[in-house]
Amino acid sequence: MDKLLATLSGSPHVLTTFVLAMLPVSELRGAIPYAMTVGGMSWQEAFVISVIGNFVPVIPILLLIGPVSEWTRRWPAFDRFFTWLFERTRRKGKMIERFEAVGVCLFVAIPLPMTGAWTGAAAAFVFGVRPRLAIPAIAAGILIAGTIVTLVVNGAISFVGVHAPAAP
Repeated sequence: MDKLLATLSGSPHVLTTFVLAMLPVSELRGAIPYAMTVGGMSWQEAFVISVIGNFVPVIPILLLIGPVSEWTRRWPAFDRFFTWLFERTRRKGKMIERFEAVGVCLFVAIPLPMTGAWTGAAAAFVFGVRPRLAIPAIAAGILIAGTIVTLVVNGAISFVGVHAPAAP
């Protein structure tokens, strides 16, 4: 993560926030705190840029995970990876299995590690939630998670008194 931030450090904070929100390792949980502290953005700016960035990979993941996993499973390393990914997703996806699209939304809405849009999209595929149901469910989950993270970061900034660096 530090290498990524160092690479993006020369980029405008809006771009860095957008990219952080797109990445499975950081998603909203990393993008919003970055934007509101290092990036010096308002909570509204941080929220909108992060939510949009987090949603960008969802449709390609939902549409491509099936064909890509099927095609790459011909090679043992990829077969092991997708077997691991899908088994792990099934173990963690009891809520999705039971409640389908609502479960996907709730799963994505919980801003904890491994519960974001990327994992939600993979879980929707694994549990057979159709993209026309999964896409709005993931979008709603992203909005809920973004709201939670923004409120927590805003509260922490107010409590601790951390402010963004002054503009040059």
